[in-house]
Amino acid sequence: MATESTGLRESKKQETRQLISDHATRLFMEQGFEQTTIAEIATAARVAKKTVTNYFPRKEDLALDHHEAFTASLARAVVDRADGESALSALRREFATAVEQCNPVAGFAGPEFARMIADSPTLTARLRELHDQREEALATALADAASADASADAPPLAPRAAAALLAAAHRLLFQRIQELTLAGEPNDRIAAAVAPEATYVFDLLATGLDNHPPTQA
Repeated sequence: MATESTGLRESKKQETRQLISDHATRLFMEQGFEQTTIAEIATAARVAKKTVTNYFPRKEDLALDHHEAFTASLARAVVDRADGESALSALRREFATAVEQCNPVAGFAGPEFARMIADSPTLTARLRELHDQREEALATALADAASADASADAPPLAPRAAAALLAAAHRLLFQRIQELTLAGEPNDRIAAAVAPEATYVFDLLATGLDNHPPTQA
């Protein structure tokens, strides 16, 4: 009974969080991020202002509410890669899947959402922070993978260098998707344009990073 009650409470919390996020996103797109207040969001969601800030301590997180999945995405692909698969190969494969699925984490968020971010200096700055955090998480994952291989012969800077290059490629492709979205292209045409561009970008990295961290057969 206690487990069932806990499950119901958690479900209710998730529903409330999603409700607040949905109303916030709608208001941000209608009015602009800077122009929308926490009080207006609380009123729209029919909750107390304190409830909004309890769920979302930062106003930016109301708009970028998938930030945790975003910052963890590259590191997760490295950690979950198959035995013998390089980090580059895993990230290339994951990005190709994200493009096929038009995944919002890869940048497919729709024109209204993309415009909301582009028009807000606060959200633009926050997105840069999230890209930086994603790179840091990737560097940690690469360092952990390298430390697990006693035969690896690379300088201490190697995981950070590899993460910087891989994260930069993903940042560029994310920006490209946003650029095409703002130009009014539909998702299917964006995916068709970005897929070969991603192949080109990852091919550029292949010579230096296709065996980093070293993989065992």
